[in-house]
Amino acid sequence: MESTGSQPALLSQKEAFARIRLLRSPHIGPITYRQLLARFGTAEHSLEALPELGTKGKRSYSAAPVERIEREVDAVRRASAKYLFHDQPDYPPLLAQLDSVPPIVTYRGDATLAAKPCVAMVGARNASAAAIKLAREFAAELSSEGFTVVSGLARGIDGAAHEGSFPLTIGVIASGIDIAYPPQHEALQERIANEGLIIAEQRPGTEAKGSHFPSRNRIIAGLAAGTLVVEAAPRSGSLITARLAARRSARARKAATI
Repeated sequence: MESTGSQPALLSQKEAFARIRLLRSPHIGPITYRQLLARFGTAEHSLEALPELGTKGKRSYSAAPVERIEREVDAVRRASAKYLFHDQPDYPPLLAQLDSVPPIVTYRGDATLAAKPCVAMVGARNASAAAIKLAREFAAELSSEGFTVVSGLARGIDGAAHEGSFPLTIGVIASGIDIAYPPQHEALQERIANEGLIIAEQRPGTEAKGSHFPSRNRIIAGLAAGTLVVEAAPRSGSLITARLAARRSARARKAATI
């Protein structure tokens, strides 16, 4: 297998492949994934242990087929993307602090942008013209001061935030790294991949679904030291992102006082 992306020296190609395979296995989510790595030391050993784990509990475990992971790795390569693992040096430092840290993401672009001071900007898809103008101006000012602007590539406020902050912008998408969503932002997503940074948690080929957006929102909030909401409905995903950011800030302040 060719390279699956940049890995630290201690993470072999075989272990990188095993990690992807482990996370893609049935009934293995981010928490179980981390528990298995902590218990068995490596993804290779964790995969070997899966059948035995199934005999001791009510749920059966089996490893994802090798062929499926080979197709995924090939799709990532064809999309000119790379894998990034949670314990790599260039994994976004604030995102790594989340309790629900994504163990593996794929990305296109400049991963170092996530290590700069980041501010998330979110808001309504059907935003007013005045709010879109304001979002673009806010984003331009933030980027001129050296902040990376993080948003979700949605219509309305998200798109304006990205457009105003080039090249210091990160787009977090709810689809696979090789899928443009929404379709009308295909050119914008490609520009961000070339000049900024695109991050995806979903496996390649995955179309965006409603259930993916809360996961995407936690990444947006997790990347940023602060979140700016521009014109959002009372029960919107934008305010969910803001609440996630507020809870993380509260936990950070509490930890700092201990």
